[in-house]
This record gives sequence, structure tokens and C-alpha cells, in this order.
Amino acid sequence: MPVGNKNKPLSGKLTARIKPVLSIWAAALLLAQAPVNAQEAVGDGTTVRYPASYFAEYSPVNAQDMLVRIPGMESVAGSSGGSQQRGNASRGGRGLGSGGGGTQIMINGKRTAGKDNDTKSQLARITADQVNYIELIRGTSGDLDVRGGTQVVNIVLFEQLSNTSLSYDLTGSYYDDGVSKPGGLLSYGGQADALSYLFSAVAEPKYDHRVSTEHSILPGYVPNDRIQEERIRKQTIYTVSTNLGYDFGERSSARFNALYAESDDPTTVDRQTTDLTGIAPVTLREREDIPGQRSNWEIGGDYEYRLDSGSRFKTLFIANENDSGSVRERYGFAADGSQAKNLYLNSASVLQERIVRGSYTMDAFGQNLEFGAERAQTILDSSLRLGVASSTGTPSPDWGGLVPVKVANANTRVEELRYEPFLIHNWRINPRMSLETSLVYETSEISQSGDATNSRNFSFFKPKLDYRFDINPQMQVRLLVEKVVRQLSFTDFVAATDNDDNDSNTMAGNSNLRPDYWWNYNLTAEYRLSDDLGVISANFYHHRHVDFMQRIDVSRPGGPLESAPGNLGKADMLVFELKGSLRMTPFGMPNVLVTSLASARDSWVRDPFTSEIHRFNNYTRGQFELGFRHDVPQWRLNYGVNMKNDIDGGTKRWDIYDIESDYADPAYTAFLEVVGFNNLTFRLDIDNLTDVDNCRNRFRYLGHIADNILEEVEYNCGGSGRTFSLKVSGRF
Repeated sequence: MPVGNKNKPLSGKLTARIKPVLSIWAAALLLAQAPVNAQEAVGDGTTVRYPASYFAEYSPVNAQDMLVRIPGMESVAGSSGGSQQRGNASRGGRGLGSGGGGTQIMINGKRTAGKDNDTKSQLARITADQVNYIELIRGTSGDLDVRGGTQVVNIVLFEQLSNTSLSYDLTGSYYDDGVSKPGGLLSYGGQADALSYLFSAVAEPKYDHRVSTEHSILPGYVPNDRIQEERIRKQTIYTVSTNLGYDFGERSSARFNALYAESDDPTTVDRQTTDLTGIAPVTLREREDIPGQRSNWEIGGDYEYRLDSGSRFKTLFIANENDSGSVRERYGFAADGSQAKNLYLNSASVLQERIVRGSYTMDAFGQNLEFGAERAQTILDSSLRLGVASSTGTPSPDWGGLVPVKVANANTRVEELRYEPFLIHNWRINPRMSLETSLVYETSEISQSGDATNSRNFSFFKPKLDYRFDINPQMQVRLLVEKVVRQLSFTDFVAATDNDDNDSNTMAGNSNLRPDYWWNYNLTAEYRLSDDLGVISANFYHHRHVDFMQRIDVSRPGGPLESAPGNLGKADMLVFELKGSLRMTPFGMPNVLVTSLASARDSWVRDPFTSEIHRFNNYTRGQFELGFRHDVPQWRLNYGVNMKNDIDGGTKRWDIYDIESDYADPAYTAFLEVVGFNNLTFRLDIDNLTDVDNCRNRFRYLGHIADNILEEVEYNCGGSGRTFSLKVSGRF
């Protein structure tokens, strides 16, 4: 069955899209022949320091503006302008953990004791004149406040500021349907003797107007129906936060962080469905009102004490809460224009987390040891009410005046209490080699009450070995072997709304989930070119999963077909990734920074519905990215364009009664930034520059997918159009 001209031969698309990326890496190999210049290296040579003077010509406003100028840091810093997955996933992982992959960010050698209010979120709030220098740390050390990162970014502020600093952003976002929304950021920070402080308030518009069209056909290419839908979400995220630090003396210091946010997201939907199976088309109209209320708060703090011997004791705590709820009411229009409610869906959840952690770090025989423990409590209270228009049953005002429908596992409380003692050994074998070994033991109890009652205990031993070899100050090879235990999403335990399928109102939960785990075998090679010309890296890793989690059949005898997240067994995935971030200095363009990424992925697991072996759900086969930034200091402006694209057809989902695949053309973003009068910065961001739609093919089956009786095929494409954002930034 046709799916449009986007399903071109894969080989041709791969060749066309990978050529620019390969050209960048070919240039990188030529640049790598330049003589080594380690003037920026400090310490043992694995740390590169960028002083504030390095960024002066770019007239940065905040720490984020500074970090994006460093090759390889573009994705870490994020955009200074303005992925969803199927189902309802809870935010972040539970607990704090003793380390993490990727690039970790510290401020003055410390990470923030927060999750919503984390260190990365502070980058846009720290003014550029507060920054003394930025360090990129590729080695491991017991002195670092974070462990396990591929590299660490340490933003070091001046010890004493001559005065306080006030910075602001004023933002106006213009959307494809003609709607405009204001936003902004106000940040006030400084230092008074031993007290450092940062206060900020943010209003971030998240308005979305999505228009989609879907047509479906029956077996034999018989037209079935056409659906046109307009969905408008009116959302602005309001956040106030503070970060405080106090030095009691040379030996002890403390930090405190707090955040409160509201992000209500009322949504309206207008849908027209045209039935094409009769002699003449018949169109039915529906509308939906979905008011949504969301808020969250977080407080966190830490205290550190250093002994004369150099040993240190540190303790921290985090407490947070996320409260969300929505009411979905659907109305059908009759021929005379009257409306009748046919669906009521009320969902609410409160997710709470409390973490406390303590550790002691010491040197012994020229090596470093850290040991301690973490305690984390996570609680989810969830409720769901479903009402439908039915000629049988008794309507209830608590179900929107409709007939209540019993939903399994709808009102549930899930609670986990987890303990995690750990021991981390850091050994600097010689000036070019380091080895970090972690021994972590996790024990937890997960209990569930309400519509489902269950209680289980789990325990895991999680070793990790992180070996790094510096071939020279520019070239580093890293070998990582670790056992990772997935932190369960509590929303998978309970029934939830299904916002991706109009033929399905709810998704079942599974009270018998257990954490899955995998062995991660990771090999990384990174080369930082001399004279700050850039960085290229290659990464290969293999995950071997046990108790892999994907959707399974949870249908009850005599009941409808239902699926929910469940544990399958063993599964594997492979990833090979190449990255490049290069300055075009040898070509006479020192202020042009070109970035690229190409990845190839594969995975395999035995499907619980068909017993076939295929890729993971929502797992892309590969990705390509290409972009550039051009700074023109003499004109005090910079601009850039970025492209991202997944391999079409590579992202698929298998469920109990359908198979879905996603595809889209490459997505582009662009920006233009100018520093004007009074050092005001004007920035224009354009999201979805080429107005790309995201498309989905869904093959529905009559009954269980294993019966292989095709019912219909749906072709859906939709998008939100372009978004233009103009931001004016300044500071006092």
C-alpha cells in the first residue's frame, strides 16, 4: 500500500545524507596532522582551560553563550533560544546515583543538589561577567564532585564580585497560526562576603498548534475514512528558583537550592471524520476540551567539610513533588448542530521523591577512596475515571454525567524505598592512565496498594570499571564496563490515558513489573585538535539486556485485548557513533564552527505477540546531524543552521493489535544574533525552518496481531509549522 514519495530507496538517501558528514570528518583528518599545541592544557594535560578573555570578542551574555563557543559543547549547553514518547513516562530517573554518563556540569567544582533545578539549568542565569574560566576535564579524579562522566565541564566563577549583577531576557514567540506569546527571564546574582546567591524567574511559552490529516484504507485498497484534526495547547511554564552558597571557612561550605514551577496546559481539539465507505461521504465532527493543571516544587541542599588531611565529608538532600491532572471531555455534533458528550476521562497523579546521601572521600597509598550510601523514597498516587455515553448503566455526576466504566488498576499508590551503599576507588596508575572502579549494591522494596495490592523486594550488585588512557594530551581512549539497573517508571504500574490513539481511551498498567538491567560495554576514542581547531570522537557500545521491558499481553480471560509494559527476557543493542566539531581556521574561516554526527544502530528482541525477532520499540536505526555557527566579531553578530534527521522507517512500535512506523524529512533550525546598542543582544530563532511534518503509518489488525488479519492501514501526517522567537537580552 502506498505511503507517499517519502519512502524512497534507503541506499540513495543514506548516500545523499552521509556525504556532508563524511566531508567534515575528512577535513578533520587533515586538520589532525597539525602539530600539537598544548598551551591550553593544565594539570596532567587532560584538562583544557578557557579563560574569560577567550570569549570576550563574542560579547556573551551568560555562561550558556560562552559554553556553545567551545568545540564539542554545543549539545551540552543547549540552545539559548526556544521528544515525546508514547505513553506517560515519569520525569528523570529515581534517586541521584553515584555517577552518570555523558558530560557532567559543575559550578565551582560542585554539582547542584537538584534534579529539576540542576546545574545545567543555571547556565542561562549566570552572567558572563561572573565567569572566571571554564574547564573541560577528561580525566577521573577523587577530587571531582561527579563521577562516571565522559568529561566534566567546570564553570569557575570569580571569588569576589565587585557588585551584583542583574540580567534579563524578553522573548516574543510567533507561531504558524498567527498567535504570539511573550516570555522572559530575570536573574539576579552576586556575592556578599561568604554568601553567594542567584535568584531567577522564568516565563517560557510552550504554545502549540498542531494540524494533522489521516486517511485510512481497508484491505484491497478500499478507502475507509479521512480525519482532519486541529489541536491547540496553550501553555506557559512559570518558574522561580534560587541557588545559595555559603563558605563557613576554608574547610566547610554549604549550598541550598529551591524551585517552584507551574505549567498548566489547557488543550482544545477539533476533529472531523469523513466516512468514505458508503455511497456518499458522511462527515462527523467532534471537539474536545482538556483542561490540564501542572505544578512542581523542589528543595535541595548539601554540606561539605574538609579535614586537614585532605579528606572530605559530604551530605546532601533533595525533596520534590510533581502534581498533574487533566480532564478530557469529548463532544459529538449532531446534524442540527447540537452537541452531546460521549467521553469523560479524568486523570490525576502526584509524584514525590525524597533523597538523602552521605559520602566520605579519602586518600590512601596515593589512591583515592569514596564510600557512602544513598536512601531514596519515591511515591506515586494515581487516579483515573472513565465515563462513556451508554444506554445501559447509571450516569454519575462524578463521571461527567456519563456512565462509569471500570478501569483496572485505576486508583493506585506505588511506593519504593531504596538503599544504595557504594564504594568508589580512583587509581591514577601513571600520568597517562587512570582506573575508576565502583562497587554499588542496590536493595529496594516496591509496594502497591489500592485497586492492586502487591509488594516485592529487589537487590542488585552493580559493578563498574572505567579505564582511560591518554595516548597524548589530545588523544584519549576510554573503556567502560558496567552493570546498569533501569529505574522503573511508576506510571507503568498504573492505568493511564492514551493520547496517541483515538480508538483507545486508556492504557493498562502492570503491577508485576520488575527492574530490567543490562551490561554496558563501551569503547570511546576522542581527539582534541591542536590550536583549538575542534574535537572528533568515535563511540561503540553494546548493551546486553536481561528482563528487557517492552509491551506484553495482559488481557484477562473473557475481557478485551490489552497490553502493558512487561518484562520479556534477554535483548541486545549495538550503537556506533561518530561526532565532529571543527573550526574552519585552515580554510581562512576561524570563526566558523561546523558540527556533525552520524550514528548507526541495531537491536533485537523476541516479540511477545508474534514470537518474531525484531528491533526495540521506538528505537531508531540511525541519525544524521549537520550544522554550523559563524561568529562575525567585527560586526558583533553570529548566525547558524542545524539539521537533524532519523533514518526513515527505522522507528517502529509493535503492540497487541497494531504496528506503527514513523518517518519525516530532515528538520532544520536557524538563528541570528546581534549585539547592538548598550550591549543589548537581539536573537532570532526559527524552529522547524522548512515546515516539516511528522508522519506515521499504522497497520491495524482484527483481533490479536498474531492472527495476522489486517483490518485497516492509517497514514497520518501533521505538524505545528514554523515558530519564530525574538529575544532581547541585557544586563546591568
